[in-house]
Amino acid sequence: MIQHDIVIIGGGPAGLAAAVAARKAGVQDILILERDGVLGGILNQCIHNGFGLHTFKEELTGPEYAARFIEMAKEENIPYKLNTMVIDISKDREVAFINKEEGLQVIKAGAVILAMGCRERPRGALNIPGYRPAGIYSAGTAQRLMNMEGYMVGKEVVILGSGDIGLIMARRMTLEGATVKVVAELMPYSGGLKRNIVQCLDDFNIPLKLSHTVVNIHGKERVTGITIAEVGPDRKPVPGTEEYYSCDTLLLSCGLIPENELTRGMGVAMNPVTSGPMVNDKLETGTEGVFACGNVLHVHDLVDYVSEEATLAGKDAAAFVNQTEKVAGRVVTLTGENGVRYTVPQSMDIDNMNPLVTVRFRVGDVYKDRSICVYYDGKLISKMKKKVLAPGEMEQVILKKESFEEYPELKEIVIRTEEEK
Repeated sequence: MIQHDIVIIGGGPAGLAAAVAARKAGVQDILILERDGVLGGILNQCIHNGFGLHTFKEELTGPEYAARFIEMAKEENIPYKLNTMVIDISKDREVAFINKEEGLQVIKAGAVILAMGCRERPRGALNIPGYRPAGIYSAGTAQRLMNMEGYMVGKEVVILGSGDIGLIMARRMTLEGATVKVVAELMPYSGGLKRNIVQCLDDFNIPLKLSHTVVNIHGKERVTGITIAEVGPDRKPVPGTEEYYSCDTLLLSCGLIPENELTRGMGVAMNPVTSGPMVNDKLETGTEGVFACGNVLHVHDLVDYVSEEATLAGKDAAAFVNQTEKVAGRVVTLTGENGVRYTVPQSMDIDNMNPLVTVRFRVGDVYKDRSICVYYDGKLISKMKKKVLAPGEMEQVILKKESFEEYPELKEIVIRTEEEK
């Protein structure tokens, strides 16, 4: 059986950053497996700017950002296979893949890095009544059709969901001459970044209706109109609040789901909140030698954070491959409460951790004038004031290794929001 030190599943921003970091950490034998015909992943269809401010200190479009990492991977001579679908990964890190040239192959990996990204929630998961006419697209599919294939998907548009892709497509459709009638959002807050609400909706006078959802799709052959209605606190439509909009297109931007079928197939423990694997501070899953990073781990708001996280996964996978023996240290659990929906990572080896560990999380609602508090076994360690916390914006706290020296018996770290007194 062919062997490789590190096999990376996915050649998008996470996979590329992980590969470059692993090579720089001294691992020569790396292979990237990518199912698409080109490297770069979803960034290739994201032709808007706003990428790279953290990583490159300049504003780039998605393809430009991807091109930088593709260039780095090529400079490091990291081999990759395109149009290659991974169909199974065993607990022993045997990776089965299939492509036209080689058929079905199985390779053995010293370490595996999962970087498969995420997919959109489809119409079938939303339980919207109505027929199944033409003109209903997920926002990402519409983005690909317009930006890469050159098709105009519609002229009069209603968008359900105010995730970042939906907001960006509201602007994109408008710039291409379409009329975006309304963006309806089920929740009482937007799921997207504040800057996208301002730049994509407010700047183009596109109305955003919070606590609204689509209750009917009209038309049999092609969409002819949409009925939306207000929803109550139970998220169910309120009778008598229905509004009809004539349109020929409905875009769905109703959340992203990490692409974890392979991960579940390995029997890796999953986090029910993120729909990604549980990981430690090295971004290693419960299966030894299998690491995860990027949107397959939890959905990010900025690609810069994906690259940062993937760089860590690449370094730690390299360390795993190069190590002679592993000495387990004190493991503590991380949990979120009182508004903090989850944390990544979920556990830490505080004896063998890096000097600094970034813990990322999202909150479950819009909060104003709150503090993010960190507790070690119930004792308040740090407090960070925030004017606004929103589900669309990822938050983070940085834990220092030296801060654990005074806590030899530490069992649990809790991150929570608290109201300013």
